[in-house]
Amino acid sequence: MSPELLAIGEPMLEFSELPPEDDGRKIYLQGYGGDSSNAAVAAARQGARVGYITAVGQDAAGDAFLSLWQREAIDTAGVKRDPLRPTAVYFITHDAGGHRFFYLRKDSAAAHFGPGDLPTEAIAKARMLLASGISLAISASAADAVFAAIEIARRGGGRIAIDTNYRPALWPPARAAAVIHAAIAKADIALPSHDDATALTGLTEPDAILEFYLRLGPSIVVLKRGQEGAILAAGRERITLPGLAVRALDATGAGDVFAGAFLARLLQADSPADAARYATAAAALSTTGYGAVAPIPRPEAVRAELAGRRE
Repeated sequence: MSPELLAIGEPMLEFSELPPEDDGRKIYLQGYGGDSSNAAVAAARQGARVGYITAVGQDAAGDAFLSLWQREAIDTAGVKRDPLRPTAVYFITHDAGGHRFFYLRKDSAAAHFGPGDLPTEAIAKARMLLASGISLAISASAADAVFAAIEIARRGGGRIAIDTNYRPALWPPARAAAVIHAAIAKADIALPSHDDATALTGLTEPDAILEFYLRLGPSIVVLKRGQEGAILAAGRERITLPGLAVRALDATGAGDVFAGAFLARLLQADSPADAARYATAAAALSTTGYGAVAPIPRPEAVRAELAGRRE
């Protein structure tokens, strides 16, 4: 069966710092990252039929990603292999201020992906398309591909979801705001984080942020607030979803897990409120291990967490 959810963006091979050895040596755990890839895995683990659209190098990192997506039952028909450019890599380190990132992504295969590389038939058939600020930021051709994919999906009757995922290292806030908000204006679902929204709009109050994004056009906006949970806005409805207290080790990718889990549950006919409640639990559980992908929970763990909170 064809994918019902397609995600588009840049995968990145991940090396996450673990607690140092007794002699001070730093040890890194190899994993998988890239916001839209993380969200795709999260959605697939919640039972959605998922496909991914990107380019990876003809290198060991590209091979590793294809193996990952195949293990997760993610359709890879939309993945291009680039013989000239590498798959991106990043490192995660930890200090008192939280987790920090170091990227090796310049001239990556995904950054050279363009509209002509899109799997147009699959996009037209999908029920939902997910892109992010990073999908739009890595290059002009990648941004063009995202906007082209949005138009194909809209003509096919699919819904569009945009996660802001603003990264200041990739582009300045004024340009990021213009491009990300242009994409959100074509979307049905907006998934801004509070920090992103403040940087992109100058607003700080949650109600003002929600109103800003609703006025752009989406019918559903979820404001992600990290440990504080999330706020859902659907029309005039506002639902505050408190964060879940867990023993967090690494918050890398938690917002991506929220996005993937939320969309997966919408595709399985949950109400927006129930989908957001589920996604809040999934995101919290994803912080209890190291790396972006390995700790993404399965439905049984999420349901157990939710059941425990109701008792």
